[in-house]
Amino acid sequence: MFDITAPLTPGAISPGGEPLSLQKQLTERIQQAILSGHLPAGSSLISSRTLAKELGVSRNTVVNVYEHLAAEGYILADRQGTRVASLSGADRKNVSPVSPDTPAVRLADRLRPILETPLQPVHDALLSPGMPAIREFPLAAWRRSLDRAVRQLQSHSLGYSEPAGERTLREAIATHLYVARGVRCDVSQIIVTEGAKQALELCVTLLTDPGDTVWMEDPGYRGAKAAFSAGNLHTVLMAVDEEGIRVPKDAWTTHTPRLIYTSPAHQYPTGAVMSVARRLALISKASRTGAWLIEDDYDGDFRHSGGPIASMQGLVSHTPVLYIGSFSKTMFPSLKLGFLVLPARVMAQAKTVLNEILRNGQQLQQMAMADFMKSGEFGRHLGRMRRLYRERQRILREALIADFSPDQILGGKSGMHLTLKLAAGDDDKRIAELAHQHGLGVQALSSFCTRPGAVSGLVIGYGNTSSNDIPAAIGMLTDLIKQGRNVKTCRS
Repeated sequence: MFDITAPLTPGAISPGGEPLSLQKQLTERIQQAILSGHLPAGSSLISSRTLAKELGVSRNTVVNVYEHLAAEGYILADRQGTRVASLSGADRKNVSPVSPDTPAVRLADRLRPILETPLQPVHDALLSPGMPAIREFPLAAWRRSLDRAVRQLQSHSLGYSEPAGERTLREAIATHLYVARGVRCDVSQIIVTEGAKQALELCVTLLTDPGDTVWMEDPGYRGAKAAFSAGNLHTVLMAVDEEGIRVPKDAWTTHTPRLIYTSPAHQYPTGAVMSVARRLALISKASRTGAWLIEDDYDGDFRHSGGPIASMQGLVSHTPVLYIGSFSKTMFPSLKLGFLVLPARVMAQAKTVLNEILRNGQQLQQMAMADFMKSGEFGRHLGRMRRLYRERQRILREALIADFSPDQILGGKSGMHLTLKLAAGDDDKRIAELAHQHGLGVQALSSFCTRPGAVSGLVIGYGNTSSNDIPAAIGMLTDLIKQGRNVKTCRS
């Protein structure tokens, strides 16, 4: 089987469909002979000249094979000739790949909270939450920004960029945040990230040690839960009501936090807006205890009634707030661009560390995004999307009210989703599973909760579902809710 002098096969094809050169065939043949023990350690290989003659190939081919095998440590060459090197385990016969019957892979314990509440995203389906109106995105304008960015590209742009990201983009972000969100910052406080998830991970890396306590909303954003679990933090869950995160008075002493995660402008997934009183109380308590507030402003640009809800970061000066934003909702998810605004005093301490742990990339996309913002296209796109989402939310509300009480509909007048509360006994995960089978991407509200049996409901997106499709989709969903209830009744 491993006769290295057997004829080679010109034009042989690898299992992966790629052609194998004669040199590659001979290399693999000798490797397998050594690993299987057919060529034991210390055995001599025939000379390159003799092997080339027997195989009918050029001597250079064999010489190159021997040199490659020597470089990898399979063989040794000296004045006495070429010998097989001593490899750990190479003298055992029938060396084979790991059996598929070996024990299952054991993932890290820190991932258990994530694995216990699996989410089944159906991003392209009707009513999928978190998906913007990608069919309405101005691709022609984006291509123009990309073209201008390519023309501006210079050789130095191909290397490592400034760790915090392209300055032109950070300048554009600073301007937009001040005007649209009331964020108080300058360009030196902004870090461009690969989405909001990396921004969350940076917060954990910079300001926590394993075992530190973090508070987060429940129900809440699963990406935050994953980032805190990966950082080996002790997560304390805080319930959410109509005013946002609700903190018991004794929690500041019994579970003193290092980080507090919030989405105050439009809580995800319930849609609650945090009251000013709670915002000020959080800022005051956090300042006194040395805690840091993470403000996730994931869709704060989309307010459908009255003016926008201003950021918590800009409420008062020198807040202990780490502000996170992303272009996944305002542009498109695959862009993978986000940003983190750090307090000036944190940035002053972290600058040296950031130079070591960040290797910012995506220069071309960042340059294009800066052009898209500074040209005014970003502002015009946001204006169109606000009008579009306002109309789609109105139609979704009307469709839901036909079969459900207005008290069951959560979500306020913002964003790209509404949440429908179901009865306590309804199995929202089963209903969501039925919906997925019928092409509806709604998500079970309980999937965003860590506390078992805390809530039951459906998170319904309208960002990427046309106004014409919403009524029929809700009609189908209503039937599936009834069907899910009937299945439960039959089982009981």
